[in-house]
Amino acid sequence: MSITYKDASEIEGMRVAGKLASEVLDDLTPHIQPGITTREIDRLAAECMQQQGSISATLGYQPSGYPPYPASLCTSVNHVVCHGIPNDKPLKKGDIVNVDVTVIKDGWYGDTSRMFMVGDVSIAARRLVALTFDAMWHGIMRVKPGIHLGDIGFAIQQFSEKNGFSVVREFCGHGIGRNFHEEPQVLHYGKPGTLDQLKPGMTFTIEPMINAGRKDVKEFGSDGWTIVTKDHSLSAQWEHTVLVTETGYEVLTLSAGSPPPPPFVTA
Repeated sequence: MSITYKDASEIEGMRVAGKLASEVLDDLTPHIQPGITTREIDRLAAECMQQQGSISATLGYQPSGYPPYPASLCTSVNHVVCHGIPNDKPLKKGDIVNVDVTVIKDGWYGDTSRMFMVGDVSIAARRLVALTFDAMWHGIMRVKPGIHLGDIGFAIQQFSEKNGFSVVREFCGHGIGRNFHEEPQVLHYGKPGTLDQLKPGMTFTIEPMINAGRKDVKEFGSDGWTIVTKDHSLSAQWEHTVLVTETGYEVLTLSAGSPPPPPFVTA
């Protein structure tokens, strides 16, 4: 599959889908408190999508070699790196959880995720969540025509490792549009000047998974989806969908409740 470049009307469809995905997270934010189960978070999200007139891209999603995904979103708690399936275990004070939402609206996909801190969390967990957010933005800030995907990965890796964290290698960002996963793959590590060159009209996700311990991950249990850190260390992830514009980038997954970019971005 080759990279698809979106025209003005297609970009508008992606803006709508991206904003709706982010608004699902806005809607969930006040509910993510100690005692709520991730299954309840999933139910609330499905309700929100129904009201929006969007549908979940994950429910029933079945790439080759995987069982159908059974929920409307992914909830990855503490040492779960990604693809955590909502369940009946209540969140407790001190947990961190990534909520990853992808909606489809009028055939276009919007994909975004945020970290949530449940009650008071440890200083170490708070630092991991904050620096993973910054790492994502270090990658986003690199986006403009002419640079290479390797420049994005390098910026994320350099910042994360400088702060004592490690970058998961097995999972990456991806092109997105009328398909959930398109070309190119967007690695969160790499060398400057390598991989595809960015051109206006490209749309893809930047979604680094950063571990407090070692970078190694493994599959957990037999559900076919859940990925955890091998050393049981905490993991965090943030995700935005980004458009390459004529002069730089536009983040397509922003809404009223989105956390603002770090100060170094606006500067």
